[in-house]
Amino acid sequence: MNETTERFLQVIADTVGYDHVSEVHLFPSLKQGGVESGLAVVATNPETVTPEGVERHVVYTARYRCVLKGPDRGKWDADVKAEADAPLVTVDEVVRGVVRRSGDEVHAERITGEQFRSIVPAPAAPEPEPASPEPQDTPEPDTVPE
Repeated sequence: MNETTERFLQVIADTVGYDHVSEVHLFPSLKQGGVESGLAVVATNPETVTPEGVERHVVYTARYRCVLKGPDRGKWDADVKAEADAPLVTVDEVVRGVVRRSGDEVHAERITGEQFRSIVPAPAAPEPEPASPEPQDTPEPDTVPE
């Protein structure tokens, strides 16, 4: 996994929530004309369960674009959008449909939530606020009558 992919996964973690990722379907990046772009389909942990017992996951599409050459070299743009809620079997069908429509022998890499958390560093715990000093009784200055 390269640095750009790791950066992309970090954006997903920051947007969706590190602990909420159930699975990621990561498509191979595409490089054209000095620009690299990538796509992923992300499913979160189940948000709801239907009366029939079917778990429904919020499904996101995630895209990035990174300029590799030229005057804008290093420019980075990423977008993660909630698109639907669906069972994981539907997510798998959508991914297969994207692969089929691409016409290439492209296969999306499926990353489980556990694998995702082993790749992406856990967010740092916020540092505790420093304790405010206890107010101390300061003696009143001696006043001298004039």
